[in-house]
Amino acid sequence: MVKTLRNCVLLLATAGLFASCSALSKKKEKSTATGWNYNDKDQGGFSVPKPKDIKTGPGLVFVQGGTFTMGATQEDVMGDWNNVPRRVTVNSFFIDKTEVANVHYREYMYWLENVFSDPMYANVVQGAMPDTLVWRSELAYNEPIVEYYFRHPAYNYYPVVGVTWRQAHDFCIWRTDRVNQIALIESGYQNKNVLKQELNGGGQENFNTKSYLVGEYQGVPGKPKKNPLKDAQGRPRTSVKFEDGVLFPDYRLPTEAEWEYAAVAYISSNPQPRKNEKKRGEELIANKQIYAWQNDGFDNLRSTRKGAWQGAFLANFKRSSGDYMGTAGGLNDRSAIPAEVTSFFPNAFGLYNMSGNVNEWVADVYRPTTGIEEDDYNPYRGNEFKKVDLSGGEGNMRDSLGRIRYIPENDSTLRNRRNYQRSYAVDYLDGDSLSGVSYGYGITTLISDKSRVYKGGGWNDMPYWLSPGARRYMEEDQSSNSLGFRCAMTHYGAPEGTNMKIKTGNFFPKRRAKR
Repeated sequence: MVKTLRNCVLLLATAGLFASCSALSKKKEKSTATGWNYNDKDQGGFSVPKPKDIKTGPGLVFVQGGTFTMGATQEDVMGDWNNVPRRVTVNSFFIDKTEVANVHYREYMYWLENVFSDPMYANVVQGAMPDTLVWRSELAYNEPIVEYYFRHPAYNYYPVVGVTWRQAHDFCIWRTDRVNQIALIESGYQNKNVLKQELNGGGQENFNTKSYLVGEYQGVPGKPKKNPLKDAQGRPRTSVKFEDGVLFPDYRLPTEAEWEYAAVAYISSNPQPRKNEKKRGEELIANKQIYAWQNDGFDNLRSTRKGAWQGAFLANFKRSSGDYMGTAGGLNDRSAIPAEVTSFFPNAFGLYNMSGNVNEWVADVYRPTTGIEEDDYNPYRGNEFKKVDLSGGEGNMRDSLGRIRYIPENDSTLRNRRNYQRSYAVDYLDGDSLSGVSYGYGITTLISDKSRVYKGGGWNDMPYWLSPGARRYMEEDQSSNSLGFRCAMTHYGAPEGTNMKIKTGNFFPKRRAKR
C-alpha cells in the first residue's frame, strides 16, 4: 500500500514537471525594450520570427568574408597602373559556383518569350537576346559557332557569351523573381496556378519581388498548411513581408572586390578554419598567389600532383600565339573555345573558372584610380541612390514590365546629410576639386560612366589576364565572345557562415562575481 502510494506521488510529481515544462515552452518572448509580448494578439500582435540565417540560394556558394590585399600580384606588364595593391575588407556573401551557362540564359529567354508574347513587347525579347555575331571575324570561319554555340544542346552547359553588362544585370533581376516566386509557391503563400497565367502572355502581371513587397502585385494567394504568420488580430496572413525570412535577397552582379576576393580564396591558407567556438582559425596568409588556385608548380598553370593528371592545365586559356588547346593526341586544356562551366580545377571556395574559360562582368564602373579613392570596406564604384517613383500614386508604381519604377533622389533634399550629398555617385571624387582627375571621353580616353569592369581572363587570353588582380573594361552595352558573368547575393547575419550556432562577435562565458 505504501509502495503504491509512493508511486502515485512520483507519477503526479512527474506529470506536474511535464506540465510546468509545457507551460514554459509556450511562454511568449518579451520585448527587452517595452516588456510587451511578441507574437501575441492580445498585446498588439507584433510579429517577430525566430532569428535565422538566410538559406543558400540555387546555384550559390557561401564565401566567408575577410580582409585581403586587392590588386596586382605580378609585374604590371601593360603599364596601366590601374590595380595598385591596397588592403580592403569584404563582408561575407554568396556567389555562383559556376558561370551562367547557355541553358540558364535560354531558360530566361523562354520565360520572356512566353510572358511577353504580345507584339507590343517585341523589343523586350529582342533586347535580351545574346549577340551571337560576336563570334564572327573577317578572317576566320566561325559561322558554325555563330549558329550553334548558344542554341545547340551540345553547348548547354557552356558559359553564355555575347551578353552585355546591362543584359547580365537584367538576368539577375529575373533570377531573383523566379527564385522568390517558387519559394512562395512551395511554402504555400502563392497558388501555383499563377504560373500558367503568367506564361500565357501575362505581360505586366508577372511576379516581381519588389512589386510584391510593396503590394503592387497580388498574384493568387495560397493556403499554407502550417502558417506561422499572423496579423494584429491573430488571424493567419498570406502576404509575406521581407522580415518574415521567407524571401531571398536579390541576385546581382558581384562587386569587383567581392569577385576578386572570391577568386583568390585565401581561406585555403588558414591552417584551422573555424568550425565551432572551441576551434578558431589563425589570421594567417602565408603567400600571395598568382591565379585562382594554390599550386606549388613552377608556372602555377599545371597540376603538380603525382598521377594521371600531373602536368594537366588547370584553366582554359591561350598558351601562346596560335596555341588554343595544344597538339592532337596531347591537348593541353582540351578546349579550343569556352568549355563546360564545371570543367577545370575549382578554387578553395569550390568556385569554377575564376581564372580562364571566359572573362566575367562585375558591377563596378571602371576608373584607373579607383583603388586610391574607394572605401576600404566593401569598396564599390557605381552607386546611384534612388527612391520609388510615387508620381502615379499607389497602384500605379510599376512599369510596363511589372517592375517598380525608381527615380534619383533629389539632391536638394540631401544638403543636410553628412554621409552623401549627391544621388549620382558614379563620378564621385572624379574630376572635381578634391580628386584633380578628369576624363575626356572620345578625345583622350575611352573611359566613361558606362565603362564596366570585367575580370578573370578567357579562353583566348594569355596567362597574364588570368590573375584575379588584373582588370579591364568595356562599355556596358557592348559584348564579346570571351565575356560572360556569374551572379552574387548579399549574406545577412553572422559573417562566419550560415550556421546559427556561430554568432556575430565574441561571446565569453559569464564569470561569477566575487563576494
